[in-house]
Amino acid sequence: MMDISALLDEIKAAPFREIVIATPHCGRVSFADLKPGDSVVGPQGQWKEKPGSHIATLEREHNPKPICALEKGEISLLHTELEGRFVEAGTPLAVLRHKLTREEVQRLILQKALHLFCAPERAKYYFIPEVDKKIRAADAHSVTVRDGMELLIMSRMKREVPLHYTGPDGVIYEIYFKINDNVNAGDPLIGVCPRDQLPVIQDVIMRVQTEWAEQG
Repeated sequence: MMDISALLDEIKAAPFREIVIATPHCGRVSFADLKPGDSVVGPQGQWKEKPGSHIATLEREHNPKPICALEKGEISLLHTELEGRFVEAGTPLAVLRHKLTREEVQRLILQKALHLFCAPERAKYYFIPEVDKKIRAADAHSVTVRDGMELLIMSRMKREVPLHYTGPDGVIYEIYFKINDNVNAGDPLIGVCPRDQLPVIQDVIMRVQTEWAEQG
């Protein structure tokens, strides 16, 4: 069994995620008035309709396209040597150091601690009616799964086929997909926790909820 408490301590020792900001297409680069160490914000507003901090502008065929921060954080590196140069798509422009939020830490721990049952191909997924009814009546933790159990319906191009769960017996702790949304192949559908590990995981999640706030 994974030492989940040690994993939390490891994350607390380096609670950041490095995000590379790269060009979406080719064009000529001009940077905004930023320098390493400056703080930036991600998209704002109820629907994230306000773009994040302006990082650079990419101009192609006299059509300027702003490149903005997608997360809150601090600029740790700027490739200012590219100022005024024509670059190809995928060229790194900056590195953003993003401080992990409590929700992100919780998600990271769960994805490492749980057994992830992943989508075999890009499609829409639904729980079979019996399971869906139980989740709606109570919650996902009320559903026990076992290896080989028919659990989901995979819907793709007007074709629906049953999908059987493979993995250890346990309860559904997390659901990662949304109804009517396409899920890419390899992305997690559910996270399963063996019943005997539930107290340990719940204890660590409680620690995240209480201790992470102390780090600001």
